[in-house]
Parts: sequence; C-alpha cells; structure tokens
Amino acid sequence: MAERPVPILMYHAVATDPNAATRVLSVSPEAFARQMDIVAESGLTPVRTADLAARWREGRPLPERPVLITFDDGYEGVHRHALPVLAKHGFTATVFVSTGWIRGAYDTGGGLDTMLDWDQVRELAAADVEIGGHTHTHPQLDQLEDGALRHELIHSREIVTDELGTAPASLAYPYGYSSRRVREAVHETGYGQALAVNNGLARRRQGPYALTRLTVRRSTTAEEFERLVQGRAIARDFARDRALTKGYALVRRARQVRRKVSRSRV
Repeated sequence: MAERPVPILMYHAVATDPNAATRVLSVSPEAFARQMDIVAESGLTPVRTADLAARWREGRPLPERPVLITFDDGYEGVHRHALPVLAKHGFTATVFVSTGWIRGAYDTGGGLDTMLDWDQVRELAAADVEIGGHTHTHPQLDQLEDGALRHELIHSREIVTDELGTAPASLAYPYGYSSRRVREAVHETGYGQALAVNNGLARRRQGPYALTRLTVRRSTTAEEFERLVQGRAIARDFARDRALTKGYALVRRARQVRRKVSRSRV
C-alpha cells in the first residue's frame, strides 16, 4: 500500500490583537481552538517532528492518520492561548524558537511581537511539546556566508541545550528558505530533520531535511482548514502562494550567482 502523505501545519502567533508585523500569519485564539476541534473530530493523531522523521527513517509505522502541529519563532501566545487547547485534547506539537528573539539573557531585541521567555519555553517542553531550533536571529540562511550560517545554527542549538538540558533534534528554516549547502550544514551541526514551507503535504521521499508544511494564517477559514488536514484542494488553495514563491526563487538564485561572481573577483 502506498504511504500516505502527512499534513504539517505551520502556525506563528496565536493572538487576539496581533501587531501589524505578525497579523497576517497569526490566528485568533478562537480560531485555533476550533481548528484543534477539527483535528480531533477528524480522527487525526498529532505527532512530534522528531518522531515523524525517525519513523520514516527507520521504516516504523505511523499512526493511521498523523498530523504535525508546528509553531515558528516563539510567540508568547503559544503558551498563553495554544498550550491550554493542546492540553485539553492531549495533543503534542513542535515549537521552533529563534533564540535571539526569546525574552531573557540572549534577547537581541529582534522579536516581532511579545515573545516567549525561557520559563515558558521550559513549561512547553514539560507539557510534551518538542522544542526545535529556528536559528538565533531568524535570517535567510541561504543568503549567509558559511561562517555566519554555521554560527546561526550552532549558537542557537547551544542556547536551547543550555536552557533545556536537551539538544534540539529538529529545525525549521526561517522563511522556509534553504539550499543544498544549508541542508548539509544543518545535518553537520547535529539536527536530525528540518522543515521547509512550500505549502504541500509532507512525504517520506522529500528526505528529512526538506519536509513540506502548510501555512495556517488569519484568513484561513474552518472549511479551508478542514481541507488542509484532509489533504484536499491544496494546490488550489495555495496557487497564489506557489506562484509568488517560484518568482522569488528566481530572484534569490540570481542574487546568489552575483555574490559568487563578486567573491571570485576579489
């Protein structure tokens, strides 16, 4: 029997009154609660990112209808609003934290809205939420030189390890951007798997360092969300996103070529 693809949901802020920088990619607490009801009513079983990748890597079976619930950046509303809903349903999730955005000793001031602090991150981890890496300052990794790239990966991994006592196993690429060079660096610095975006269902053949996610945003209706977790009409719902992604990919590749040419002339 063919292996079924898995929906990996990508959230950011969960907030009643988000600021302008996070509003589009936020969801209201009420919408999040309804979406988790849909997950439960649909008979889906949330699993951690590390567990999905490990089972695919080792050929072990997954639950009959798995789903991943992931949050990027580390917004305070994940603790305030999402955690009680997850606990109500007995759901696990993965939160990918940008360590330079988390309130505390390493805060660079770059967070886009009110962020988690490290006590809240530890409470999430204690509640069966996987804490993954999302770099230190949230850069576009494929635009960095090798030294800066490795620093972003290693420094954030070390901070999470120091704060939680456990090294993060999974990473999410900021903005979803990666390249072969970035994926190799992610593997070499100790991450076992990494998530992109691409707005499609995750499949084992994508490999552990390019697993695809589905964006959940403030405009996502309950009907659209139900289609996402059921794997229906995804190409139609994300047609505009994919067109924009392809266009921007061409621009980014051109930038990379120009940088390589410039370096070769030095």
